[in-house]
Amino acid sequence: MSKVLYIKANAKPEGASRTFKISDNFVEQYRKQNPNDEIVTLDLYKEGISFLKEEDINSVFGPKTDDSRNHPILKYAYQFAEADKYIIAAPMWNLSFPAVLKAYIDYICVTGITFKYTEEGPVGLCQGKKVVHIVSRGGGYSEEPFATYEMGDRYLRTILGFLGITDFTTIVADNLDVIGQDIEAIVKNTIEKAVEKAKDF
Repeated sequence: MSKVLYIKANAKPEGASRTFKISDNFVEQYRKQNPNDEIVTLDLYKEGISFLKEEDINSVFGPKTDDSRNHPILKYAYQFAEADKYIIAAPMWNLSFPAVLKAYIDYICVTGITFKYTEEGPVGLCQGKKVVHIVSRGGGYSEEPFATYEMGDRYLRTILGFLGITDFTTIVADNLDVIGQDIEAIVKNTIEKAVEKAKDF
């Protein structure tokens, strides 16, 4: 049995997010394929994820104790480290992703929990895990000339690779705000791709 962490980052109300329409279908299919797996949904806006304050930084970089798992910030790093698979659903905002997701990443990148420092440098502690990033984007950022502007998916690949996670898949719906595009068809086709991918995730 695997533990799956479904991380959602979008402020839109239920049913309004095109990203979540895709990711929820992915999760539904995954659940059918893996009925015994535990899926934990973490809606970052509902969690009230905020920016690290001075006292939080001391906890993140300081020594860990038996009580660290109950810390309001560190508990997220432990939860992340104990998961086997990750589903990250976040739209492109301003060439990246919503700031709440970056704030969450600051919560989970914690020395001694998700990575450690050695004589050879930092080493990720989350090896052998896998992630799927589901994203909707207003323009066409999968190919040049605009692929260079895309910062969200590239950042996630880099920071999760830093934590040791190299099995990374992206499911993307591009061109959703381009005039003349068949938006419903794009979302439908992306849902179909997501459902197919969920069968072997």
